[in-house]
Amino acid sequence: MSVLLVDIGNSRIKWARLDGARLGQGRAAVHSGWRPGDYARRLFASPRGLARVVVASVAGRAVDQALAAAARQARVPARFLRVPRRAGGVTVGYLEPWRLGVDRFAAIVGAHELLKAVPVCVVGVGTAMTIDLVDADGRHRGGVIVPAPSLMIAALLESTHGIRRRAQGGAPGRPGLFGRSTRDAIQRGSRYAAAALVDRAVEEASALLGREPLVVLAGGEAAVVGPLLRSRRVGVPDLVLRGLAVLSRDTARARRR
Repeated sequence: MSVLLVDIGNSRIKWARLDGARLGQGRAAVHSGWRPGDYARRLFASPRGLARVVVASVAGRAVDQALAAAARQARVPARFLRVPRRAGGVTVGYLEPWRLGVDRFAAIVGAHELLKAVPVCVVGVGTAMTIDLVDADGRHRGGVIVPAPSLMIAALLESTHGIRRRAQGGAPGRPGLFGRSTRDAIQRGSRYAAAALVDRAVEEASALLGREPLVVLAGGEAAVVGPLLRSRRVGVPDLVLRGLAVLSRDTARARRR
């Protein structure tokens, strides 16, 4: 029997099957406008052998209800992950664990499992950019949340008439921080700002831990921020699904005891 792992963000959904210890090939799509039938067709087209579905969702109640309805139609039990104080080798550092995004928690678990005994800054670059520090013992030391580059740009264009008008069109210039058009300048500024914050987080974390953490990058915009970092880094695109795999296996072991 296998487990379907699902990561639902604000705009995109990723899913993969877990067969024993093996995580299958992941798939992804934009889920905007999906109804229960869309989830049923895309995620549960072949429900045979599925023991359950484990979901990390930050997309809101309507999306969760649509996915739950599709799971019921396929007769597959669905579990929507909640953030505990401790699980998957990680201890949550928030004063109230439920306030930590479930996707961030799963990503932290995935990074800690992948890089045991190594302190990490887990950076998710999606609609928002999040940075979470986890020490070598799996203790979550807290986090940072800012708009990701695309959201920075959208906010700037929506709030400024002059910049919005001048940003329509314009050719890109040479590589580097300084753009040669308004459009180029706001795009580069947002990306460099995100990268600079990650590097500052690593600097602060190094002083706190006495050891430089490794940056673990995930999310749809990780590819545009990663090359601008000065810190040591590794990209793990399916980090949330990896964390869900760890949590699903731990739950299964607990049930067998």
